[in-house]
Amino acid sequence: MIEAKSITKFFSVVNEKGLAEGLTAVLNVSLRIGAGSILSLLGPSGCGKSTFLEILAGLQAPTDGTIHIDGKLVLEPLPSTRKEMEAYKRRYRFISPLANGIFKDRPKHDIAMIFQDYAVFPWMTAIQNVEFALKLRMARRAGAAGEAPRRLTRKELQERAAFYLNKVGLGGFEHKYPSQLSGGMRQRLALARALSVEPKIILMDEPFAAVDALTREKLQDELLQLWDEALRTERPLTIVMVTHEVQEAVYLSDEVVVFSPGPGTIRNRVPVHIKRPRARTDPELIEIQDRIFAMFQYDINQESEYSI
Repeated sequence: MIEAKSITKFFSVVNEKGLAEGLTAVLNVSLRIGAGSILSLLGPSGCGKSTFLEILAGLQAPTDGTIHIDGKLVLEPLPSTRKEMEAYKRRYRFISPLANGIFKDRPKHDIAMIFQDYAVFPWMTAIQNVEFALKLRMARRAGAAGEAPRRLTRKELQERAAFYLNKVGLGGFEHKYPSQLSGGMRQRLALARALSVEPKIILMDEPFAAVDALTREKLQDELLQLWDEALRTERPLTIVMVTHEVQEAVYLSDEVVVFSPGPGTIRNRVPVHIKRPRARTDPELIEIQDRIFAMFQYDINQESEYSI
């Protein structure tokens, strides 16, 4: 269970005149995401979807609010007032707020994140990319438990990495570099690397945006197949995905969360109670898509009338 309570993220930015001003990316977002579900965050560019996803991952601390996963805090908000700073110091024995992520918030959660630009290492082969992720996650888990990391043998590493490459259809491409793979294959590599650490949660930031339409649909179906396999092996996988594609969000998700134009707030939550496997041409899916498109059109028209 992922629980976000009253998440707000405020940035200080410098405008074109060189003056400091504030930007609120996310405003008072509260959300519960059940284990083993697929949820999409949908909304216009600049509405705070990716910022919120990074807060879920613990890559950013919220300005206000908290994220709990299975009852454990991810990152607490950094102090913003003198009173909060004093309380923070007392709690952490005068540790700097910058050390929050080092001393207080060591990894407690089995989370993997997939970025839009694949984020694979170009100087490593496909199998080396997956092996690196395996070694890093084992070291982190051991560190969180206060133990010395167990070293996998070379054979164990190769076998485990090859297993997950085969799982995403990259068998036979183990020794290819990312530059020798197509966009869809690089995204499969990113997925294999995420799956190899056996996470409970995968966070995806527009994972299929850089591929063509046919490849995108194939990757969507492969993701659903992997999610279904995890469900059947009693290791439910929770997926939270940022996307701009209404059809993708509705086809994949149990629920679509529609963000308003910035600052990002939850405009609407749209459940998708349609049994899987789904057909993209299903009239019920299309009806839900039309409802979401109507929300976007309303927001655009309201903005236009306001600007006039």
